[in-house]
Amino acid sequence: MVTYVAMLDVPRHVVEYVARLLAGHRRRIGTPKGSRALSPFRQAVFVLRWFREAGCVHCLARDAGISQATGYRYLHEAIDVLADQAPELHEVLDRCRARQMSHVVLDGTLVSCDRVAGTTEKGNDLWYSGKARHFAGNIQFVAAPDGTPLWVSDVEPGSVHGLRAARIHALPALYAAARAGLPTLADVGYTGAGKGIHTPFRPHPDIASPLAPDNRAHNRLLRGIRALGGIRALGERAAAELKQRWRALQHVTLSPSRIGRIAQAALVLNNSWK
Repeated sequence: MVTYVAMLDVPRHVVEYVARLLAGHRRRIGTPKGSRALSPFRQAVFVLRWFREAGCVHCLARDAGISQATGYRYLHEAIDVLADQAPELHEVLDRCRARQMSHVVLDGTLVSCDRVAGTTEKGNDLWYSGKARHFAGNIQFVAAPDGTPLWVSDVEPGSVHGLRAARIHALPALYAAARAGLPTLADVGYTGAGKGIHTPFRPHPDIASPLAPDNRAHNRLLRGIRALGGIRALGERAAAELKQRWRALQHVTLSPSRIGRIAQAALVLNNSWK
């Protein structure tokens, strides 16, 4: 066996933040001092390695000197502790209005996962996304005008359309925010979402004539938002910030039902990074 030294590319204050949350959780559940195989700090390092490297839990547990079963238990515990710190959508929108933001951006992303049992009413695989052509979970998120992710929803199976997932998790709160003066911008996938959710106009598939001038102007305004390449680019930027910084979201090998909690935990970590 050959040993080597490695560094975790995470700021120390992020590790200390996670360790404090874990220590507080242990106090709340009455864990006797010294009864755990890992201290809160070492558990935080173990969990952050998983989020950053998307490594196999068995290998990370071996490096930490614990069993695979204990590694999974520590990982799930930390995911829930972090996800519990994620803000509610109403809270996020209230802060956006207080900061006088002009709008928020709604988008969704598919998080790849392993195949699991489950079928739709039509007999198709529940977690299979026909759009992405692989198994995945569908999460919705709200971002600031500059593309910074602010809120992440719970997960829906990959077979669920993004608009339907948004209706379940996001649109009721976004309607209320729009009535209070905070509109939402979204891409064409959310066409028909309702009042206050602004999407580009699309030409009618059966009519060859171009869009009306006012509709074309509306689309140009949406494409030029913040000069960042349009709404789709802003939504993709928010998803990429989470997926590229926290690589565990690129492909989840845990239960797909945990994808929402993992994404919420990644959002909390992302906010603590700054």
